[in-house]
Amino acid sequence: MTKRKLFGTDGVRGKANTEPMTAETAMKIGAAAGRYFTRGDHRHTVVIGKDTRLSGYLIEPALTAGFISVGMDVVLLGPLPTPAVAMLTRSLRADLGVMISASHNAYEDNGIKLFGPDGYKLSDEVEHRIEDMIDTAPHDGRVASDKLGRARRLDDDRGRYTEFAKASFPRGQRLDGLKIVVDCANGAAYDVAPKVLWELGAEVIPLSVKPDGFNINKDCGSLHTDGMRARVLAEHADLGIALDGDADRVVLCDERGEIIDGDQVLALIARTWREEGRLRGGGVVATVMSNLGLERLMQSCGLELVRTQVGDRYVVERMRQDGYNLGGEQSGHLVMSDYATTGDGIVAALQVLAAIVGAEKPASEVLRQFAPVPQLLQNVRLPSMEQAKRVLGSSTVIAAVAEAEARLDGKGRLLVRGSGTEPLVRVMAECDDDALVHSVVSELCGVVERAAV
Repeated sequence: MTKRKLFGTDGVRGKANTEPMTAETAMKIGAAAGRYFTRGDHRHTVVIGKDTRLSGYLIEPALTAGFISVGMDVVLLGPLPTPAVAMLTRSLRADLGVMISASHNAYEDNGIKLFGPDGYKLSDEVEHRIEDMIDTAPHDGRVASDKLGRARRLDDDRGRYTEFAKASFPRGQRLDGLKIVVDCANGAAYDVAPKVLWELGAEVIPLSVKPDGFNINKDCGSLHTDGMRARVLAEHADLGIALDGDADRVVLCDERGEIIDGDQVLALIARTWREEGRLRGGGVVATVMSNLGLERLMQSCGLELVRTQVGDRYVVERMRQDGYNLGGEQSGHLVMSDYATTGDGIVAALQVLAAIVGAEKPASEVLRQFAPVPQLLQNVRLPSMEQAKRVLGSSTVIAAVAEAEARLDGKGRLLVRGSGTEPLVRVMAECDDDALVHSVVSELCGVVERAAV
């Protein structure tokens, strides 16, 4: 199997209008993916959604042209959350789903995420095969002029997803009397997220719901929560919800303005589902980034915490492999396979709200499930992802990592890795000694920076 050039940990991603996020490459990806998923004599269909970035107007028609060139019909959704694309791929019995988004990144970036007919993200093996098809036979599969596909827009896509999300909320429960701030990051959920909450009975205070092509994730959303926190406190709201640009992740804050990350949400849902007899697999799936406090809590509850490499699709793969129905990431990707095939920030928030309503207690008394072990994550930005890989493989950095692990002496965890979507080296350490954590991370970041010179 050849080394991948296009696909990273979450599809293809890069700066818009530069490789690989150009119209030319997008058209090749569409043609190759269309060829790969063309099986049988029926009319084949692909569903395409996007977030609110300006460059969506560049990538969407290019992908469409690629799919049409190999005889595949295209259903265009427009701005809609990533989990909605996955859901509609299955609901419409499409052969393939595509989301055009760079998730939490700034507007300058964009990306292409692919879903199979089952609504799940593609495996490494399938992505390899599609990439090989682009490299070895980029023009194969073009159909005759009378076999070209067609494109159409789906008019009720937002309504379908709104009903899907509402159906995940317990029957008979309502959000009447709750005041909720929802920050939509000027992204894909700017319309549907406030609507879902309002239709379930909440008083909704929407933030960042005026996308202009440039302001997605800008000082808002799940990575920039100050605005949400301030509004929760000013409005005396019961809960704050912050989504990212494509709404597949969520970060919350309670009525006191305290931030609640994905680890705490994962713990709450796990314990709630276990009490209700709904948790399958005897535990939950998380990544190497999840806090040691979560692992200790799961152990105290007689549950297992299974860790995977970073990336929600790796969490999903392990869930499917071993029969778990709950998994997620500290960053706020929460995957509940009873409802969705990928991370869904809105559905995750609704599970939290169901727990709050059921407990009849303030969010601050429900959401803080464990005391986090001191953990520090710092990023070192480098000129390119290739340089980040070279730095991680240098003898200087390898030796420094070994020395740092010796300092932790089995009392905590250390993780030094490259980002799969940005030119970053991420350095994370955690243990009960906060001063040691800060010292280890600071020194390792310095070593990485010097190794890059």
